Amino acid sequence: MTKDILNKIATKFSFKNQYALCTGTSWNNGEGKQNITSYSPIDGETIGSLNLVSAKQVENIIATANKGFEKWRTWTAPARGEVVRQIGNALREHKHVLGELVTLEMGKSLQEGLGEVQEMIDICDFATGLSRQLYGLSMHSERPQHRMYEQYHPLGVVGVISAFNFPVAVWAWNAMIALVCGDSVIWKPSEKTPFCALACHCIIEDVLRKNNVPEGVLNLIIGDQETGKLLTENTNIPLVSATGSTRMGKEVAKTVGARLGKTILELGGNNAIILTEHTDLSLAIPAIVFGAVGTAGQRCTSTRRLIIPETIYELVKEKIIHAYKQLSIGNPLDENYLVGPLIDEDAVDQYKNAIESVIKEGGNLLYGGEVIATLQSKNYVMPSIVEAKNHFETVQKETFAPILYFIKYSSDIYEAINIQNDVKQGLSSSIFSTNIRETELFLSHQGSDCGIANVNIGTSGAEIGGAFGGEKETGGGRESGSDAWKAYMRRQTNTINYSHELPLAQGIKFDI
Repeated sequence: MTKDILNKIATKFSFKNQYALCTGTSWNNGEGKQNITSYSPIDGETIGSLNLVSAKQVENIIATANKGFEKWRTWTAPARGEVVRQIGNALREHKHVLGELVTLEMGKSLQEGLGEVQEMIDICDFATGLSRQLYGLSMHSERPQHRMYEQYHPLGVVGVISAFNFPVAVWAWNAMIALVCGDSVIWKPSEKTPFCALACHCIIEDVLRKNNVPEGVLNLIIGDQETGKLLTENTNIPLVSATGSTRMGKEVAKTVGARLGKTILELGGNNAIILTEHTDLSLAIPAIVFGAVGTAGQRCTSTRRLIIPETIYELVKEKIIHAYKQLSIGNPLDENYLVGPLIDEDAVDQYKNAIESVIKEGGNLLYGGEVIATLQSKNYVMPSIVEAKNHFETVQKETFAPILYFIKYSSDIYEAINIQNDVKQGLSSSIFSTNIRETELFLSHQGSDCGIANVNIGTSGAEIGGAFGGEKETGGGRESGSDAWKAYMRRQTNTINYSHELPLAQGIKFDI
C-alpha cells in the first residue's frame, strides 16, 4: 500500500526534481555537502533523498526574502489576504493527497493527516478575514487638540522552524498570518519530514505565479540544525518562530535574544487531565484515550498525566485499560487502524527508556510497554499505562510516545490542581467535571497555569480561532488565532498635534 501511495504522490507532486530550496516559484538544488534521506516510519521504505542547502545559499535566500518583503509590504492587506484565500482553495483541491503524504512521511493516522491539512485550510480562511482587521486603538491625549492612536506595520522576514509531528499545519499557522501582515517567510521544516514541505510549495506555486507575488515572499530551505542556527543568528530576520523541544527552544531564545530579536516558541508539553468525583466518564474516557494515543503520543498537546481521585480510581483504571485493549495498531494509511508508528527508532528507544526508568523509580506498568515486532517496521509500540507519582523524574519530563501516567489524589480539588501545575511545562490542561465550582476554580487564577485550559474536553485538538501556546518551559509564545497576529507586526504609537501651540506632556514648561 505504501508504495502505491508514494507513486500516486510522486505523480501528483514532482517535488521539482527534489530541489531543496524554493523562493516562491524558483527552485534550486541544495549545494551543501550533506545529504538526507526521508524514510516512511510505516514500513521503512525510502521516500526520497535531498542535498541540504549550503550556508551561502541560506545567506542568499535571506537576502532574497528581504527584497521580497520590500515589495510585498506595499500591497494592501486585503490584496495579500486574497492571495492567502487562493492558497486555501489550492489546499482544498489537494487535501486528500497531501493528507496521505503527511501520513506516509510522519506516520499519524490518515484521519489525522487529513485533519492537519484541514487545519491549514482553516487558518487560510481565518487569515483572509484578518486581512481586513489589522486594527489599532485610538486614545485620548492629555494635551488639548492632540490625538493619539496606534498602528501596526509589517515586521520583515519571519523564520519558521517546524517539527516533524505537525509537518505542514504549524508552518501554515505562521506563514498565512505573516503573509497578510505583510511579512515574507523562510521555512525550515524538520529533516524528518522534508517532502511534506516540498509538496506544500508545489501546491502554492501556481497561486503565487498567477498573482505575481514577488519572488522571495514565501521561501523554503531544506537543512539541518546548523541551517536553523544560521536563521536564528541573522539580524535580517527580526522574528523566529520555532517549534520543538525545550532544549532546542532555549538555544533559539538565547541566540535570537542576544541580538535583541523576537521569538515565538512552542516547546514541550507535559499535559494533564484532572478527573473529579463529578466526572462524566462517558465524555472523559474517549478524550483521555485520544489525547494519550493520538499521533502515537507525538503531539505537544498529548495527554501525559491522568490525575484521578482515589474514590473512582479503580473504576477509571478498569475502563481505560478496557479501551486500550480495543485499540487497533497498524499501517495508518489503512483507516481501520487508529494508532500508527513512532517517527523512527530513536523515538522507540526513548519510549523503552522512559518505561524502564519509571519502573525503576517505583512505577507500576499496567498495560503495554512492548515494541510490536510483527508489524511492517520496528517503529510500532504498544500504548502504555503506568501508575506513578508526579514527582518521579521520568514523569516530570516529556516523552514523545504513547505513555500515560496514572496519578492518584484524594478528593481535594486543590491537591489535583497543585499536581497538575507541578511540572516545568505549561502547555495544555483539562478538567472533567459537572461541578461548576470545580471547573471555575480550574479556570481561575488559582487554577491551571497552562496556556490552554479546557473543561470537559481533552488536552489535544486545539481550534485555530484561539491563540495557541503555553507558559513556563513551553516558551510563552502564541500562534494561530485571536490576536496572535500582533507578534508578526511592529507596533507604533502616533501623536498628532493639530493646535497652534506646543504643550508638553506632564505639564512640563520649557520656554525659550
